[in-house]
Amino acid sequence: MTMRITLACTHHDPDGRLRSQLERVAPVLQRIFSGIVVRVTDITPDDALAPLVQAGASIHRAPSCGHLRLGRARREALRLGIEAGAYHVLFCDLDRALHWAEYHPAELASVAGLIPAYDFLILGRTQRAFHSHPRAQCDTEAIVNRVFAQVSGQGWDVTAAARGVSRRAAMAILDGCPDETIGTDVSWPLFLQRTGRYAIGAIKTEGLEYETADRFPEEVAAVGGIDAWKARIDANPHEWALRLEIARIEVEAAVAYVFPHRT
Repeated sequence: MTMRITLACTHHDPDGRLRSQLERVAPVLQRIFSGIVVRVTDITPDDALAPLVQAGASIHRAPSCGHLRLGRARREALRLGIEAGAYHVLFCDLDRALHWAEYHPAELASVAGLIPAYDFLILGRTQRAFHSHPRAQCDTEAIVNRVFAQVSGQGWDVTAAARGVSRRAAMAILDGCPDETIGTDVSWPLFLQRTGRYAIGAIKTEGLEYETADRFPEEVAAVGGIDAWKARIDANPHEWALRLEIARIEVEAAVAYVFPHRT
């Protein structure tokens, strides 16, 4: 167990595609973390969650917020971690945590051990891990990271949505940063930075590489591998439209910290 860190996650798996990965990896998460709390959408089937339950995870169901209002689910997951008694949490989408634990377990354990040294530790990606994602994701997230750097003065990768958070920083966010959009990627660190009262840092990881293909192994194989799979995603204008809208929301969240009077 790594410094008694609680893993606090959001999870949405309506087709139960991640169950087999959960069966393989849940014991790894159980060894690394002192507790696991998961905010699960109410359309995720019970049998898809059985490995989590067997690993002792605390499961909390709630309606899906959709991509653009994901901040609501993130706030709930953070709150659940604190209510479980955690002094530090690793907040992460569960599919990312599963991929990390399966392919880079030693790194995950090492990163978890660093979390108590900070109030807010942004878990970003190495250049290789960042560019393992489809271009629609890389290009639009690069815009968000550039704007974040201009506002904060820090050239960090904030869009992997994984954070180490202390209890006091989590309570400050829940009390004073009401953002319920996906813009929490930038609003949470900017809110804490502006107070000047919290130890904030960032590290780059390999384990936060592209994870979505884990849900679709047969489909990836059918099109000829991961590169062909990503090429199909990048050829879809709807994917670009979604990613551009996400980037717009995240940039707008940063604007509020340049012009605090703006609502």
